[in-house]
Amino acid sequence: MHIRNWMALGHDVTAAMIAWYLAYWLRFNTEIPQFNVPNMLGSMLWVVPLQAAIFYASGMYRGIWRYASVPDLQRIASAVMLSILVVALVLLMLPPQQPPVPRSVLLLDPMLLILILGGSRLGYRVWKERRLRNVLGSPGRPVVILGAGDAAADLLKNLARAGDWRVLGLFDDNPAKRGRRIQGVNVLGTLDDLIDLAPRLGLERAIIAMPGSHQARRSALEICRRAGVQALTVPSYQDLMSGKITVSQVRNIELDDLLGRDPVLLDESRLQEWIRGRSIFVTGAGGSIGSELCRQIARFEPAQLALYEHNEFALYRMEQEFAGQYPGIELNCIIGDVKNAARVAEALATYRPQLVFHAAAYKHVPMMEEGNAWEAIQNNVLGTWRVAEAAIAHGVEKFVLVSSAKAVNPPNVMGASKHLAEIVCQGLQAASATRFVIVRFGNVLGSTGSVVPKFREQIARGGPITVTHPEITRYFMSIPEAAQLVLQAGFMGTGGEIFVLDMGDPVKIVDLARELIRLSGYAEADIGIQFTGLRPGEKLYEELLADGERTLPTPHPKLRIAKSRAIPDSRWMEDLLAWLQRGNPGAEQVRQQLAARVPEYTPQVRTAATPAMPATPQPG
Repeated sequence: MHIRNWMALGHDVTAAMIAWYLAYWLRFNTEIPQFNVPNMLGSMLWVVPLQAAIFYASGMYRGIWRYASVPDLQRIASAVMLSILVVALVLLMLPPQQPPVPRSVLLLDPMLLILILGGSRLGYRVWKERRLRNVLGSPGRPVVILGAGDAAADLLKNLARAGDWRVLGLFDDNPAKRGRRIQGVNVLGTLDDLIDLAPRLGLERAIIAMPGSHQARRSALEICRRAGVQALTVPSYQDLMSGKITVSQVRNIELDDLLGRDPVLLDESRLQEWIRGRSIFVTGAGGSIGSELCRQIARFEPAQLALYEHNEFALYRMEQEFAGQYPGIELNCIIGDVKNAARVAEALATYRPQLVFHAAAYKHVPMMEEGNAWEAIQNNVLGTWRVAEAAIAHGVEKFVLVSSAKAVNPPNVMGASKHLAEIVCQGLQAASATRFVIVRFGNVLGSTGSVVPKFREQIARGGPITVTHPEITRYFMSIPEAAQLVLQAGFMGTGGEIFVLDMGDPVKIVDLARELIRLSGYAEADIGIQFTGLRPGEKLYEELLADGERTLPTPHPKLRIAKSRAIPDSRWMEDLLAWLQRGNPGAEQVRQQLAARVPEYTPQVRTAATPAMPATPQPG
């Protein structure tokens, strides 16, 4: 044992001696008769070593006193009760003693011993966590906690251990908790009471301890604004469940906290069964969605993960991340273009994946609309076809296409190209054993090309934030949520379905900009918002279902299946492939061909210039 364990054993031996003496002392009303003293000392010589041996055998010295908790107290109680039963058994087997060990001593000794052993460990933990300093007035920063549930209780324990914060009280809207105490801290009232109490308490900060409810966070943040205190929060439910982040890692409120939804509940056991020990292939593995898909897949312990990516630096970053985070997974990094049929076929032949997740795509709408229209078609449609063909040829069990809400009634080349990629997968499904599953969702916060990083840069420069139109709305979800639902849909799909993710309510981009300004600590008047007009190919509203489509429910509450138009025949597919293999016909001809092949595509009327809209009027 370590020297600390020997010290703990020595402490417990001393405690056992004291408890045995006190049991006699209490039995005889604080005056042990002289003729009982030899008996007490004689029995102590064999009782205490016997108890020490049982304590050691029960594993009491594997724990660390600083982290003593209820399981340690249970272990102490079990060891003490076992030891006193053994002592009683030994006394029955020994010849009768004169005077005998009083039976009340056998009742008092375990109670005293549990009190001394448990109390000393608790006292050490309190001292080590500086709880006494907090009671006497800790120099930590004063703060209150909004929420009085499990997260708040865990947070109180962690903050007490760290000593950086001094918690003045808790606020919770449950009236039954008012006036109660958690970890020695009072519940002062409801969240609304913070507005009146903040000035009297001299508060500057409040921690929102509601990791599982975004609506509650939004409400609590608004109350913090009205109370004039800075709002902090604990990690989200998803972060806590990942095991990489603890509840004590207090941070500033992020946009994801306000626009997120209830946590995604995955069928973890069946996903583990589906992925564990298998070979997985991910295209676009260095992108926002592709990289997060790889992280989520890694949680379920695949035997091999092949990352296919055109961007060398993005692939290098993934290689370095996985070397540190997931050393047990065989990682293969492949530089290649999805349009290169030979390279794709070579990669699939080498790594023989059972599952392919195709996330590689061009996604920037205005950039793909004019000079790069043909490249969007080549990458998003022909690239999908090449990977799908290789998957069929090499016996891939399931092919999951990551699609987009922009594929619904698209007015732009990018959206039409994603719609065409969906049709290609459905067309290839008819004549192959590989099952094709399509997953369609809206924008993800923080992804490459997302408005959020752009807005943050504009705020850092002092503004203004540029928004194309005051009414433009989009669906948003977090990158981890999107990746998790892609996995869930991929597992559930049987072939040919288009899964539509529950994106929640659409969000006005201008409201997003205003929220981000406030979270950055500024007023809207400090930064300003300027409307610049819709860009080429951009539409005001996004849809998740095209005209004529309908959805069917699935066992997962956040996934529905879209029933789309009839699957194209082989002649239609051959004609499409012939067009894809021609030279660049120019943006206008690309739009004409798309309109002929995608009835839902309605290209915007081209104008010489799109005039900028006037900036929003600023107060003052």
